[in-house]
Amino acid sequence: MRKGNGESVREPERNVPVYGRCDVLVVGGGPAGFSAAVAAAREGAEVVLMERFGYLGGLATGGLVFWIDRMNDWDGNLVVAGIGAEMMERCGPEATLGPPKELWGSKDPVQAAYWSQRTSALRGVVQWSPTIDPETMKLVSNDMVREAGVHTLLHCWAVAAVKEGDNVTGVIFESKEGRKALLAPVVIDCTGDGDIFALAGAEFENDFDNEGAHARINTSFRFGNVDMRRYLDFRMMYPEKYRELTSQASEEDRWLNNTAYVTPYDSVALFVTPKFTGYSALKVADLTEVEFRSRDSARQVLGWFRANMPGFERAWIMDTASQIGTRHSRRLVGLTKVKTETWRTDGLNADSIGLCPGLSPEFPTLEIPYGSLVPERLEGLIAAGRNLSSDPGSHAALREIPECWVMGQGAGVAAAVAVRSGVSLRDIPRADLQQKLRRQGAIVSRLDVGEAGLQSGASALAAPASLARAAGAGLSPDKATSAS
Repeated sequence: MRKGNGESVREPERNVPVYGRCDVLVVGGGPAGFSAAVAAAREGAEVVLMERFGYLGGLATGGLVFWIDRMNDWDGNLVVAGIGAEMMERCGPEATLGPPKELWGSKDPVQAAYWSQRTSALRGVVQWSPTIDPETMKLVSNDMVREAGVHTLLHCWAVAAVKEGDNVTGVIFESKEGRKALLAPVVIDCTGDGDIFALAGAEFENDFDNEGAHARINTSFRFGNVDMRRYLDFRMMYPEKYRELTSQASEEDRWLNNTAYVTPYDSVALFVTPKFTGYSALKVADLTEVEFRSRDSARQVLGWFRANMPGFERAWIMDTASQIGTRHSRRLVGLTKVKTETWRTDGLNADSIGLCPGLSPEFPTLEIPYGSLVPERLEGLIAAGRNLSSDPGSHAALREIPECWVMGQGAGVAAAVAVRSGVSLRDIPRADLQQKLRRQGAIVSRLDVGEAGLQSGASALAAPASLARAAGAGLSPDKATSAS
C-alpha cells in the first residue's frame, strides 16, 4: 500500500437519519458498559447499550481476560461488589475457579502456594481473584441486560459525537444499515479508549512509558486437550526442573517462555503472553501487526509446549481472542484526577462511588472519586472504565475488570439521577448517588467494608493437607499426579 501524501477527499454533505432516542446511551459493552447499562436501567432510565462486537463483556469475554483481578483487600475483606459481583455469582460454581470465602486473606504458606498456581494468591496472601468461563459470562450478561430492560444494539460502531455547543447529545454510528444517529441527554463513554470523549473534543492524556508493562498489547489464546493438573503439580513439586525448561525456552526464543494459566476446566490452558511493547492501541497498523505476531506466537508456543512441557503432549489451539488486549490509550482530564502519591498516603474521597484494592499492602484501599469520570469541560457526557482521569501509576490498577464494573455502575446510576432530576452530571448530589449505589448492592466507601458480603459459589476447595507433603514424595516429573 502506498501511504497518502497529505491529500484528502471531500465527503458530500448529508443528513443523518435518527435511529432512535433514549434517556441514557452507553457506548461500549465491556465490563464498564455492561454494568453502566444495567445500573441505569434499574434506576428507571430508558437505556440503549451500543457495542461494536457481537457479544457483551469486552476484554473479559472476547479478549479472554477472564482471570478476574482481586476483589478483596489485603486482609481478605470483599471491597468490590454490586453488579459485577452479581454477574460472577450467577455464572455459578461450574464456570468458576477460585478459593472459598473463608480463605480470602489467608497467609497460610500451603494455601498461598496452592492458590498462587491458580491466579488467586499474591505476595503470599490468598485472594478472591477467580477465573470464570468467558462464554458463561457472555450468557449471563445477556440475561442481565434483558432482565433490566436495556435495549442492546450489537455490531454498531460509534464514529462521531453529536453536540450542541459543549453539550453532547448523542452519537453517530455505522452499521450494516448505514450511518445513523442515536440521541440521548446523557452519553456514557465506555469504549475503553475514550473514543467518544475524544471525538467530542474533551481533553485527555496519554503519557506513559511505551516500553513498560502498562503499555503492552497482545491477543490472548487458549490450548485445549491439556492436563492442567499434571502441569500444575509439575511446577509445584519440581520447581528446579520447571525453571530449567523455561530457561531453555528463553534461550531458544524469548517469546517461547510463557506461563500457562488455569481456567475453570482442567483440559484448557490460558495464555495471556507474549505481550508486545512499542505499539499504539490507537494505530490500526500497530493493532494489525500485534494480531499477526500474537497468532504466530500461539503456533510457536504450542509446538514447544507439546515437545517439552508435562501435560501438553497432545494440546491444540482451542481459540485465539476475538478482541485484542490493550491496557492503555487515552485517559480523561476530569474534575478529579486519581494520583498515585495521594492514594499511597490516604486514598479517601468524599465523592467515592466504589473501591479498588491497594496496589500493594503499603497502599490503602482506594475510594474511587466520582469526579474522575466527569469531563472538566463537556456536559452530557461521562466516562467509565480504563479511560478515567488518573495518572499512569494508579491507572495500572484502575484499568482492571472489577474496577471497570465499579465505575460503570457508578456512571450508570449517576446518569439516571441526572436525567430524572434534570441537573448536570457534575452537579448531581453525591449523597443521593451513593445512597442509590448502596441500594444496588455496591460497596461505596471504606466504611462499608464488612457490611456487604458475597457468598461465593467458587468451585474449588481448599488445598488438601497432603499438598504440603507432595513436594517430598519423590515422584518423577513425568508421573506427577493431581494434588487437587
